[in-house]
Amino acid sequence: MTQIKRMKMPKMILFDYGQTLIAQQKFDAVKRTEAVLKYATKNKYHLSAKQIQDQADEINRELKRHLFQIEIPNTMFTPYLYESLGIEIALSNSKIDTIFWDAAAPGTATEGIEDFLEYLKNKGIRTGVISNIAFAPLVVAERINRILPKNTFEFIITSSNYMFCKPNKRIFALALEKAELQPKDVWYIGDWYEGDVKGSLNAGLQPVWYVGAIDQPYTEDKNILTVASWNELRERMEKF
Repeated sequence: MTQIKRMKMPKMILFDYGQTLIAQQKFDAVKRTEAVLKYATKNKYHLSAKQIQDQADEINRELKRHLFQIEIPNTMFTPYLYESLGIEIALSNSKIDTIFWDAAAPGTATEGIEDFLEYLKNKGIRTGVISNIAFAPLVVAERINRILPKNTFEFIITSSNYMFCKPNKRIFALALEKAELQPKDVWYIGDWYEGDVKGSLNAGLQPVWYVGAIDQPYTEDKNILTVASWNELRERMEKF
């Protein structure tokens, strides 16, 4: 018997952020750095946005060699990056995050997500968010609430605030503790197979693979409920 056949209506659904709730373009790294650099009050070595981004990429490569499933929040990364290059920015770290993110990838709601969230609300199904993201938690919450103003998310868990990244079980366990629910009663919906689908499955939750915003080839897992639209998922749920 497959995972799909065993599914039942959940008490709560947790969502991934990027390409699940919010669709966004690929980051233009230099463009986002240029947006922040406009607020520099000092640039000791007269570095360009491209030179700064090259240094950021080098630091990220170094971090990836030493860390696995652990987030380095921008509130730590950004001050080191700019100050180590002799640059002073006349903004708070959270404001830098906002400008940086908005310039790189403004983001829009995935098609049909507002109606699907309203459907869950009417069904009495609770909702929340778990996201691997380096931006400050308040910045992430502000963006979600701005793009999806009618959401009723009980919490928005970010790796930038809680250290652990999907597919690590600990970030899913944190959500279950906050929700005061058992894994069997919770679905997790995301677009990333390794982190969202396999991560939530290994944590005992019921995964749903949302492929509506995936712009590259993928191989469907017949044992996992896979949907290409929120309307399709709603129709499938009505049959449970």
